[in-house]
Amino acid sequence: MVSVRKPKRAAPKVRLPILSPGMRNQRRGQRRVAVIDIGSNSIRLVAFQGPQRVPVPIFNEKVLCGLARGLGETGRLNPQGVESALKNLERFTRLAEAMQSDEIAMLATAAVREAEDGPAFVAEVMQRTGFEIRILSGEEEASFSAEGVMAGSPMAEGIMGDLGGGSLELVRIDGGKVTDLATLPLGPLRLLGETGGDGKAMRRSIEEALDSLPWLQPEVTPHFYAVGGSWRSLARISIESRNYPLKVIHGYTMPAGELEDLTRVVARQTKESLARIKSVSSRRLETLPPAALILRRLLRRLRPSEVVFSAYGLREGWLYNQLSKAERAKDPLLEVARDVMERDNRFGDLGPELFGWSAPLFEDESEADARLRQAACYFSDLAWREHPDYRASWALHRLLQWPFLAADHRERAFLALTVAWRYGGSDEISSFRVLLSPEDAERARVLGLALRLAYTLSAGTIEVLRNCHLYWSEDRLRLNLPEDGPVPSGNVVERRFAQLVEAVESRI
Repeated sequence: MVSVRKPKRAAPKVRLPILSPGMRNQRRGQRRVAVIDIGSNSIRLVAFQGPQRVPVPIFNEKVLCGLARGLGETGRLNPQGVESALKNLERFTRLAEAMQSDEIAMLATAAVREAEDGPAFVAEVMQRTGFEIRILSGEEEASFSAEGVMAGSPMAEGIMGDLGGGSLELVRIDGGKVTDLATLPLGPLRLLGETGGDGKAMRRSIEEALDSLPWLQPEVTPHFYAVGGSWRSLARISIESRNYPLKVIHGYTMPAGELEDLTRVVARQTKESLARIKSVSSRRLETLPPAALILRRLLRRLRPSEVVFSAYGLREGWLYNQLSKAERAKDPLLEVARDVMERDNRFGDLGPELFGWSAPLFEDESEADARLRQAACYFSDLAWREHPDYRASWALHRLLQWPFLAADHRERAFLALTVAWRYGGSDEISSFRVLLSPEDAERARVLGLALRLAYTLSAGTIEVLRNCHLYWSEDRLRLNLPEDGPVPSGNVVERRFAQLVEAVESRI
């Protein structure tokens, strides 16, 4: 048998009433929850279903109404925005009911909270839809947004900013807890209305608002987490300009200095020049420059090392807040991976067995790397239903592009490349290796080839895999097969073990 020398190892919790039409349609123990978020610029309906810890959006629709347009000058909601919102809220609630949602929640933020006609708007919505709106306080809005970030990035440390049309929520996250939070009147629509779009006046308003928060200091934030549609537009511009290989916004990370340069450019652009950028929605042309200016002033003040864009926000935070302490403590990435294995496995839950089986190859891995290896083991049979010629490519793109996978881009790339190697590799792997360090890319190849060997030996069955072992003896990697077992050594086994050996040797 071939062998190789062993390498030397040198947030305050807020409970809200859940509004429900009384429907209870259980689907394999998974509830369907509809959240209607009534923001200062947009209203959105998102229907969630799946594991409680990581519910998956199964419907997502947004309408830009601009409720906060002119609010700073008049103190009232924008009449055209109110008309649009009422019409679309009727539609959203009817859709949520037609989806047989077990729970429906309508949450309103800064614009409705601050407008003098906010109560009349809430009453009209109740009259038309039969549902009440829960108006969130500034503290609740900030807390839920932060909990949304932590729901998707449980190891988040730093300051989160959630920019809406009428307000900016800032929260300091330390050790998985909210330690400071504030709501500031700094939404792009509000700034434009109060300053007429004058750059100096906007900068003055931003700095005065930020000066009111003594805890907003540079030394407390190695990371800044950016939430909100306008800031996600900046991420799209960056991705397009860099010809970056992955288009997923969640987990996209930029050096703060690079993003500061981008915001300086965008803040000075006209609507006409921004309209020439394919990644910018026409409805964001007016609000994107002030949004860029707000982020630029924040980055100059905080001096974070990097900025992480999060697709998780208030809606996900509201759901996360409803969970028990035990449920909240679960790892969202591993919960998704386990759910995939439980739903799609052919011969049983092989994930834990594969995790233990591959352990001899990664004796000195960090806790974070072990977590990724465990997730990869659960995802390893993801593409078995696909045509053999396309399994590697399908798995690669599925994991790279999976919506709301609680992983940053490095983690996505590691999982995707690992599972692609498990299916024999793909010509497209080289395009995404740039998302990983050379060490991580080689580690993904070793793990992927080890998983490929494991499935060759066992055909995906637990009983057979338990009788086959990788181990080190006299500084060499060896494969033990039972003499009386159902998997004698053959050409395919020896060839795939040799491929694994070659990959391990390249890491020495």
